[in-house]
Amino acid sequence: MRYLSNDLIFAESKWRPTKQEKRARLLHDYVENLERVDQMWPWLKAHYGNVLAVDAPHASPPERFNYSELSDLISAAAAGISSFGIGNGDVVAIFSENSPRWLVIDQGIMRVNAIDAVRGASAPIEELRYILEDSKAIGLVIQSADLLHKLELSEEEQRRFKFVLQLEGEATSCATSWEDFLQKGLNKSLNTSTNQIANQILVENTDTAIATILYTSGTTGKPKGVPLSHANLLHQIRSLACVADPSPGAPVLSVLPIWHSYERSAEYYFFSCACSQSYTTIKKLKFDLPRVRPIVMATVPRLWEAIKIGFDDAVKLMPANKQKLIKAALKNSSAYKVALRKTRNLLIYKVSLLKRFQAVLEVVFRFPLHKISALFLWPKVLNQLCGGRLLFPISGGGAIAPHVDLFFESIGLELLVGYGLTETSPVVSCRRPWRNIRGSAGLPLPETEFRIIDQETKVLKNLYEKGLVLVKGPQVMKGYLRRPQETQKVLDAEGWFNTGDLGMLLSDGSLVLTGRCKDTIVLSNGENIEPGPLEECLVASPLIEQVMMVGQDERQLGLLVVPNNEMVLNWAKKNGLFTSGNLLGSSGNKELRTLFRSEINRILSARVGSRSEERVFGVGFVEPFTIENGLLTQTLKQRRDKIYERDESVISMIYER
Repeated sequence: MRYLSNDLIFAESKWRPTKQEKRARLLHDYVENLERVDQMWPWLKAHYGNVLAVDAPHASPPERFNYSELSDLISAAAAGISSFGIGNGDVVAIFSENSPRWLVIDQGIMRVNAIDAVRGASAPIEELRYILEDSKAIGLVIQSADLLHKLELSEEEQRRFKFVLQLEGEATSCATSWEDFLQKGLNKSLNTSTNQIANQILVENTDTAIATILYTSGTTGKPKGVPLSHANLLHQIRSLACVADPSPGAPVLSVLPIWHSYERSAEYYFFSCACSQSYTTIKKLKFDLPRVRPIVMATVPRLWEAIKIGFDDAVKLMPANKQKLIKAALKNSSAYKVALRKTRNLLIYKVSLLKRFQAVLEVVFRFPLHKISALFLWPKVLNQLCGGRLLFPISGGGAIAPHVDLFFESIGLELLVGYGLTETSPVVSCRRPWRNIRGSAGLPLPETEFRIIDQETKVLKNLYEKGLVLVKGPQVMKGYLRRPQETQKVLDAEGWFNTGDLGMLLSDGSLVLTGRCKDTIVLSNGENIEPGPLEECLVASPLIEQVMMVGQDERQLGLLVVPNNEMVLNWAKKNGLFTSGNLLGSSGNKELRTLFRSEINRILSARVGSRSEERVFGVGFVEPFTIENGLLTQTLKQRRDKIYERDESVISMIYER
């Protein structure tokens, strides 16, 4: 592996290709000639037409298609969309969950040079209505009649749409059914070849031609439109070969929402490799893992946490002797892997020669027992947990807890943690199988650069120094949808994007994230929570003086509360709970915290457009945030990173660590 030179001081990093990466990209070189995402389907039909492309056993109805059938369906969908008068630059909203039909309509829209604005069918109705207005969609694709009913579109709003397509069930009077839509497309295909449409598209500027509009939360809580171009998405399709290079027909299991930027780019890449994609759900995942036995998956940390919990629960049910055996083997393998990392310099901190020598001795000592476990025990465990064939478990949407990461490393599964944002299409870095530094977000993707700067002075930091993470590359958006002021806040004239995250660079160019300087909280299941509106809602309560949401990379939100002491005491008394006058000393009072949490969740659930993810797991009382103690800026904005540092022990108490 080529590393940054030892004399490099400043915290800058860019992609430096290895032999493995060059070989992987060479084997996938046909994508270099693509100018649009939808152009891969004819190539896949010609080369892997009989290979299973997609299988959806839990869809309504269940469907499965090979690459030849899928390509033909996309062509028919493109003709159908065109027959409604949808074309260059028009926006079609898609509100649906994972299914082959979602993929077909998505690619059909791209084929006619239109743009889709996407969101899941389970999103709050207010959010979906906002997206319809903000994107100026003139076509609507919805999953079901029930969702269309919930949207409560007026006659005037319905007249704005050139078509409304219903993907599942019997269509309502104002919508076209999936079957009728495809027939309409097939009829048009007899007269007008969709290849003519594709040929016309080639004259478009593919560097700026928008493929899709994704929506992400802004500081006001209203979603911001993120237009991503074909060039943005094609960068992902070309670059992810550096992380995983599955063979044609390799089984892929998809559990994340297809409208999410991470899952979407990953799916496009897996399809470009002619993989066989199977759609599952959270409820069906434990049954589909041993059935599909995937070789590659796009996942979030919460999935691995749940799998480990399942393993721990299963061990507890075993006989005592077997429990001791497994725990001893796991402890040995964990120690072996940690020591091995030290010998190979796969750590986010520097290790002295003495420590590395000691690690070599530990590797030698622990190797025999680990080898026995690796041959006879861990393969059986992996077969039960994830089918036993998983080579490329790519994880995004947040950091993986160190103990979870170590567990899977110990039993022989290398989690490849990546990093990115909706605005970056999304992947900008990922750990590689041959350079998997735990605790890091990996090395840059091709043509991608990082800088770490001081938040206030904007001066470039040195290696191993923490600062604000900037990224630059072909996957970065050109700007938010019709929000030039918001764009100027995050994109400079040279194309550097302000991620809002804090981190540092290692000497080999790997990125290590250390926190967030912007407010968005990403839970371990990948859900993005904008705390601002929730906090504004809560401080309206007479019980609360100040409040701050926590929960980055946790399963659920937590809450730090500066209470109105007198009001809380009276409120607790009315609810039959008597406590001391100093609430700060009651942070460990479980009864008070439980009662207060119930009140907080009652307030949050009463919000318009409230989501289940916006409930708090626990509450802790803390001292005020002031300018004097350094927890507020001069403009009275919270210094969240400083509050995290001061109240770390309270946060640990909230999550019962």
